[in-house]
This record gives sequence, structure tokens and C-alpha cells, in this order.
Amino acid sequence: MKPPQGEERVTYVRHMFARIAGRYDLLNRLMTFGRDRAWRTEVIHHLQPQAGQRILDLGSGTGDLALQLQVTTPGTRVIAADLTLEMMLVGKQRPGGDQILWVVADAGHLPFDSETFDGVVSGYLLRNVPDVDATLAEHQRVTAPPGRIVSLDTTPPQRNIFLPFIRFYLRFIIPLLGKLVAGDSEAYTYLPETTAQFLTAEALAERMQQAGFTVEGFVRRMFGTMAIHWGHKKSTDF
Repeated sequence: MKPPQGEERVTYVRHMFARIAGRYDLLNRLMTFGRDRAWRTEVIHHLQPQAGQRILDLGSGTGDLALQLQVTTPGTRVIAADLTLEMMLVGKQRPGGDQILWVVADAGHLPFDSETFDGVVSGYLLRNVPDVDATLAEHQRVTAPPGRIVSLDTTPPQRNIFLPFIRFYLRFIIPLLGKLVAGDSEAYTYLPETTAQFLTAEALAERMQQAGFTVEGFVRRMFGTMAIHWGHKKSTDF
């Protein structure tokens, strides 16, 4: 299937995640063989949060990153923002969820003042937005220099000996899991399709640079189907 574009994509993504909110966390664990927890730990390591800092978890969903931030760095002020209310309602019921400020927000049009946050993290956000550049521009606007940015997202797999197996897993196994566990094969057909059509890790790093961040590095995980990018906002001082 071809993902919708523009504002139609915003509406489609909101409705899709609302449908699967109750099973989203379970399917994440199954699809990644439980490795998503280790990736979140890696994201937080690159974020380098400190007590007293304001951190925005953008595209928070059910709050995996926000909740882990609260545990690993007590004293951080975590704001979880997402387009889908149903996902956040699930997150709010999780242990520690009542300690987080949850905000319904479109990642391309954030309701926050400029230079509000010391860091912005996102998990599986950027491939779902209609305009990656506009979303990164909003990341840059709400981050106070030299605040940090870390993104965890899927990325098209590179050509190697594993590629046929990866394609089979993405095209057939994930939709089957979605049908069996969440009763929604359409959503879990969309997710692999957006992985194949998303920016390469190198291209995303370039877009982050163009948005006003210094990209310090990126790594691929899960046979090259996941990527973690990290960096900081460039200073405007001369």
C-alpha cells in the first residue's frame, strides 16, 4: 500500500494508532524480539539528561521513552506529546504515567514556546510525519542551544546477505503478527511499507544537519532496519 500524503497522512496515522493503542506495546516487543528496550536505553545514553532539565518526548505514544527517562534520571521534567489521545491514555495508566505531563500535539506544529526544552527525543516518529523537514524545524525551534536531539526510527535495510530474509519478515511476518495479536493487518502492513520508503540513515543525518543540528553520529540496529541518530542544536553565537 502507498501511505497517504499531506494532511491525509496526519489523519490516517492518528486513526491507525488509535485502533492499535491497546496492543501497541506488546507488538513492539514481539516485532523487535524485546530489543526495543535496549534501544531506548541507548537513546537515553545519547540524550545525556540531567536532573532539572526539561525533556520533550515527541511522538511519545504510550510513553516508553518518557517513562524510562523518569526512572533513569529522577528529577527530569518530562513532557510527552503525541498526535493520538488513545495512545497517551494507555501510557497514563502505566506505572509512573501520572507523573508525566501528556500533551496532544502535531509534531509539525508544536504548541510550545521557542527554546523551551533542553532535549528532544522521539521514537518511531519521523517516518510517520508528512513533512520531515517541517518536523525537524519544530524540533530545532523548541530546543534551547546547546540542547540535544535523539531519534530512534526505522530505516531502509542495506543490501547484504540478510536482505531477502528482512524483506520476508517485513512483508509477511509483521502483518501476520498484526492480524493475530491486534486484529489489524492493515496497520502492520503500513508500518513495514513506511520503513522501506523512509529516508536512509545517511539522508536523515543530512536533514538533521540542514535543520540546524550538529549530528554527532548514528548507528544501525536490528540487521540495519533501525537507526539511532543523535546530536545537539547549533549555537547562534559568533
